[in-house]
Amino acid sequence: MPSDPSQLAAPSVRTLAPYVPGKPIEELQREYGINDIIKLASNENPLGPGPLARAAMARAAAEIGLYPDGGGFALKQALARKHGCAPECITLGNGSNDVLVMLAETFLTPSAEAVYSQYAFAVYPIAVQATGAQARIAAAYPEDHVMALGHDLEAMARLVNERTRLVFVANPNNPTGTWVDAAALESFIAALPPSVIVVVDEAYIEYVEDPAFADASRWLHRFANLVVTRTFSKAYGLAGLRVGYALSSAAIAGLLNRVRQAFNVNSIGLAAAVAALDDAAHLKESIVTNCAGMKQLEADLDAMRVRRYPSRGNFILIDCRQPAGPVYEAMLRQGVIVRPVGNYQLPTHLRLTIGTQVQNERMLAALKKSLSTPGK
Repeated sequence: MPSDPSQLAAPSVRTLAPYVPGKPIEELQREYGINDIIKLASNENPLGPGPLARAAMARAAAEIGLYPDGGGFALKQALARKHGCAPECITLGNGSNDVLVMLAETFLTPSAEAVYSQYAFAVYPIAVQATGAQARIAAAYPEDHVMALGHDLEAMARLVNERTRLVFVANPNNPTGTWVDAAALESFIAALPPSVIVVVDEAYIEYVEDPAFADASRWLHRFANLVVTRTFSKAYGLAGLRVGYALSSAAIAGLLNRVRQAFNVNSIGLAAAVAALDDAAHLKESIVTNCAGMKQLEADLDAMRVRRYPSRGNFILIDCRQPAGPVYEAMLRQGVIVRPVGNYQLPTHLRLTIGTQVQNERMLAALKKSLSTPGK
């Protein structure tokens, strides 16, 4: 046996860089002794869960000593009604991250390949590498493009070959906020061979108010190789409960449920998600709050010496035009947590989650104070 047990792990796992989440409030409290902290780093809904979800969580807590419904019957029924599909076409996940990993486990092998865009969501490369499969990364649009840093679907299509089994498209994309138009995405999916599973990650779609925006869930009846992933962590405000799902053909869902861990969604999460789907008022309030916050941030950021990228999510990516690390650190010392994205090879960029009006004002003030003066 090797003296270092880590050498027993699969080579693809030994070289894997783990996902690094946004800094927790408690960690900043421990490090700097700061108590008045706001976290606008992880694209969470600043309003949290709605009243219906909170009441459902309280009721579900009374039976916390029992295992949850492993099949998620009530939530699947509610989602089937929402999306107009059969419950057999739904796979529940411990957040949509869980479903993304299931897809990789189901369809990738060391001899297979997966395609995604540069600057796409960090879970894609992690899920792909863990299986030993080969990642093919398409260059994103350049800085001078109208959709700078966004998915170039033509470049992605050129990487698809006979070994490709998965293609990931985030729409809107995290961390860039960029998106692809409906017509372009539909044509891209239609041109893929049936041997390729295309995953459209729509974690932020509830925040998009444009009725012409690409809702890939409407195309499931046309494309047997399409999977659409959604989450309750963003607009529904249930990030701490970790509830997500995939929509697909019944055949794909059947495969995913073979690798899905039993009881992967807890009973409080199941109850809260069902209730959240019924709380149209809270969802609308969350969207209105985000829209107002987006306008607030756009106006103030455009007056600063930063580059703001257009976004359809609940966050904005900015280029500080200087190393982002010191700016991030200076904001931390003011009790404001945002997200550096150096792990995406964007060392001068920060991602700012949209909060309430008061939170946004404080974040913008901290950012302005933290940016270096010209020539410094």
